[in-house]
Amino acid sequence: MNLKHISLVAIAVLGLVACQPENTTKETTTPEKPLISYVDPFIGTGGHGHTYPGATTPFGMIQVSPVNGLSHWDWCSGYHYSDSLMVGFGHLSLSGTGIGDLNDILLMPTTKEYDLSVLKYGRKEQYPVNAQEFRDMVPYKSKYSHKNEKATPGYYQVYLEDPKVNVELTAAQRYAVHRYTFEKGAAQSVILNLGYAINWDSPTETYLKASSLDTSLLIGSRFSTGWAENQKVFFAIKFSRPIIKMNLQEHQTQTTSGQFFFDSSSEQLEVKVAVSSVSEENALANLEIDSPIAFDTTKEAAQRQWEKTLSSITVETPVDSLKTIFYTALYHAQVAPVTFSDKNGQFRLQNDKIAQTEGTAYSTLSLWDTFRAEHPLLTLLQPKVTADIINSMLAYYSVNKVLPVWTLYGNETNTMTGYHSVAVIAEAYLKGVRGFDAEKAYEAMKTTMMQDDRGLKAYKKYGYIPFNAGVDESVTITLEYAYDDWCVAQMAKALGKTEDADFFLKRSEAYAHLFDKETGFMRGKSTDGKWRTPFDPKRSDHRENTDYTEGNAWQHSWFVPHNVRGLIELFGGSEPFVKHLEKLFTESSEITGDNTSPDISGLIGQYAHGNEPSHHIAYMFNVAGQPKKTQYWVDRILQTQYNTTPNGLSGNEDCGQMSAWYIWSAIGLYPMNPASTEYQFGRPLFDKVTIHLPNGKTFTIIAKNVSKDNKYIQSVKLNGKEYMKWFLSHQELLNGGELVFEMTNK
Repeated sequence: MNLKHISLVAIAVLGLVACQPENTTKETTTPEKPLISYVDPFIGTGGHGHTYPGATTPFGMIQVSPVNGLSHWDWCSGYHYSDSLMVGFGHLSLSGTGIGDLNDILLMPTTKEYDLSVLKYGRKEQYPVNAQEFRDMVPYKSKYSHKNEKATPGYYQVYLEDPKVNVELTAAQRYAVHRYTFEKGAAQSVILNLGYAINWDSPTETYLKASSLDTSLLIGSRFSTGWAENQKVFFAIKFSRPIIKMNLQEHQTQTTSGQFFFDSSSEQLEVKVAVSSVSEENALANLEIDSPIAFDTTKEAAQRQWEKTLSSITVETPVDSLKTIFYTALYHAQVAPVTFSDKNGQFRLQNDKIAQTEGTAYSTLSLWDTFRAEHPLLTLLQPKVTADIINSMLAYYSVNKVLPVWTLYGNETNTMTGYHSVAVIAEAYLKGVRGFDAEKAYEAMKTTMMQDDRGLKAYKKYGYIPFNAGVDESVTITLEYAYDDWCVAQMAKALGKTEDADFFLKRSEAYAHLFDKETGFMRGKSTDGKWRTPFDPKRSDHRENTDYTEGNAWQHSWFVPHNVRGLIELFGGSEPFVKHLEKLFTESSEITGDNTSPDISGLIGQYAHGNEPSHHIAYMFNVAGQPKKTQYWVDRILQTQYNTTPNGLSGNEDCGQMSAWYIWSAIGLYPMNPASTEYQFGRPLFDKVTIHLPNGKTFTIIAKNVSKDNKYIQSVKLNGKEYMKWFLSHQELLNGGELVFEMTNK
């Protein structure tokens, strides 16, 4: 295990409350290491992982993190491990997305006075420079080294070499705390740059003022457009000492940046920052201005939160690197979705109306990715969070009259295909999650799937989306609508709406229209029923003039999780199905085309683990009566697509989905079809897994004789009785008990 990023102070603090191992004498008992000590937030910050290393709490509103200042694809979170320059520390960050935004309210400690007039306002037409040139225009940027950088859940630290300032960051649910340690006698100041923008973001209106009642307090706002078209961030900033001087910079009557100076009576300066989508008043309330700034107290509370959150699943293995990958994954799976409502329950909708919730409103809903394994994990471990997410989706539905596709800071981005909020709602309800209006949710599901936009008009007319009907990515969209229809049908059935259930169940067979038995692929078909030609199953065209979303026919032809048996029948039986499915993993990894998708990564043959459409595929062998092949290929994915380095994710983390796949698969289960309420058996990695369920029960998974070579399941027992199925029901899991896999190398 690589411990270079772990805070020894955090380990010492949390070690005091760590559990003792069972069945040991007093003389031999040693405290177990806290679970947060296994988490390395730098995993995924290299390669195409797109994660951030900064501080947050579970599902926190604040994600305070370092910003390198580049706008290239691999800097979607604001940070990439390959970089060595810092332009500041932002308070809103995206975890593993394929598009960049946020990094708002950028603070940077300095020891010199700078001319702020050289700073630019946004990156639009008035400043037509590339990303590198834009960063070069920041005079106060600093070098840093990974040797002087640390991160653990709820805490981040880096030493800035140019101003010679040590920066520490931590977070509560709705505010961040910075601690800057300057050299003795050094001048102390902090720059707030509201005009700086990276990735898709660009400011449209900024405002900043010092409080007339408190010389250590700033308030203001930053409105911007980008991936989130109508992003409004209000903020409040409290310093631990009074501001003795300030320089403000304006652009077209807007205050865009400021430098704030402090006396050097102490080497440390602490800063508390809160945001709100609603108002300055709400930002001040989120700041909890009457409570002390208290960096250490905030840090310890954040790390206690993370320790409790991570303890929902405990794993036992002599291999520490597996614990590092697992608990980092469990961490990444619970940084998003993020809290969006303020302390008083208010949050802003895209049309600028202010909504109110009694629970917690959430945003950053990457549903195309997360409905597959991330949301099933939250439904199991965090049912209250799941209910609040659904209530949030219904609030967003009230604006657009369709359920969300991809919600960012309360804005619908319409990024990606399908309407998988439908799948999230159906899965949650069918698994017993309550706390939302099921009838209202069903109405939203049905209305969404019966509208005409985003290809649904053609889908309803033809039973599939023809490639010449003016809708790109027609095959992927057809298959995903078919699955969403199946989810609506299951919800309708559960609510006693028989006629609707029959209608949507029949429509969920849309996949059959696009299956070409001669080639074994789902193919683009025209309005008159002819296949698109020429056809190359390895060809990828990224997001235009293509039948497949971020992939090719090899990767997308398997998306029939709701009726694998029906797909097997289209192939003519299990034997040809299995033969073609295995070829997916053994075919050459060549991707053809002039505009191939960068999302096709983590290749094993044509299987692309770095992007979500492949995630369920290895488990389909189970349904075809070949569970050993599921176990073999799941093992191959586990061993090759995850590691403990910054490049430890083979593709975009996508708000927890890449990590959730690992969590499920490593414990030996996977929700191949989330709304089916079944978990397929795979290849368990750990000797013992204990799931501490929200209902107070525990479910234990034991893999006897498990090892690197012993990856095959020889027999299964549930609560001491022979178990002959290759899946476990959600209810069986919720009942608690013990699942025992006898592992072998054959």
